Amino acid sequence: MANFTKKEIIQEVSDRLGVTQTLSSKMFHMVLEIVSRELANSNNVVVRDFGTFETKIAKGRPGRNPKDPNKTIPIPDRAVVKFLVGKALKEKVAKTLPELQQRGDS
Repeated sequence: MANFTKKEIIQEVSDRLGVTQTLSSKMFHMVLEIVSRELANSNNVVVRDFGTFETKIAKGRPGRNPKDPNKTIPIPDRAVVKFLVGKALKEKVAKTLPELQQRGDS
């Protein structure tokens, strides 16, 4: 499976906008900082046609200690980030099924 890295995103934004990589990097990090701040403030972040980042409560549950499987450890409730895929992105990704099947990704 191929990865598209932060460095490659910054390079592409720089190339497409005709700005320096330094400015592109600052913009990229600013967007991530804003999204992170809003999620940390329990706000959802909605990007139309892409998706929604939202904070949810993951309910606590009993867990197991791998070193002592007979011992139950309580895992408390915790805040987590969920991503709900937007319709346009879902449709775009659905078109990649033949390529994924060819690569053997599951």
